[in-house]
Amino acid sequence: MSSKVQAVAGSAFAAVFRAIKIVRPQRPIHPKGIQLVGTLERDSGVREPSGIPWLDTAGSNVVDARLSRSIGLPDAFPDIIGLAVRFTEQDKLSDMLLATTGPTGLGRFILRLRRDAAAAVFSSMMPYKSDDGPVLIAARTIRSPNRLPVEPSAFRSLLGSGSWILELHHASPLGPWTRFGTLTLSLADSAGQDTAERYDPVLNPLPTAGTYGWTRRLREPSYALARRRG
Repeated sequence: MSSKVQAVAGSAFAAVFRAIKIVRPQRPIHPKGIQLVGTLERDSGVREPSGIPWLDTAGSNVVDARLSRSIGLPDAFPDIIGLAVRFTEQDKLSDMLLATTGPTGLGRFILRLRRDAAAAVFSSMMPYKSDDGPVLIAARTIRSPNRLPVEPSAFRSLLGSGSWILELHHASPLGPWTRFGTLTLSLADSAGQDTAERYDPVLNPLPTAGTYGWTRRLREPSYALARRRG
């Protein structure tokens, strides 16, 4: 895809955002969510490196997160579920955005409508740039209540004071997944309220990871619109 086609595609996505923003001026997509807090632990020990130093180095980050229904369909319907994770590394914000997709092959690049966050696979879809080539990130549940519907009152009731634990993986676009850590999340408060924070992978990239020009051209127009309040 040429840079001109990428720019046109980015403008087309932004036009859709602009139309939705007329109806939803605050949040064109992901209109309703649940605020979470927790930790992101990167494993120590020998494992297949990703080529991104931050991913390949053991460590821990305190995170804020938001789970949301992307399209904003009524709660009775399945939706694309988004999981946004924010942390600070060396005094810089980093935002990691994941959405429900398939787990393998080309399915990693196809968004899926899901009802239950605990049964879903989340991936970055758009790759990060490493010294070894493009890298995808994925997360899948390893411990939670039986179900975690993305509807605030139901989610709050089922998770309660417990934790939602996800295993984190990296892979080349069509390669096998390699575990690199765990993400442990809980409700930010007993009310399970939403957050006004905007998560933006363009402004707040993953530490030590590069970005591809085509991903910036596709994303930037829409994220620039989303940043505008009202």
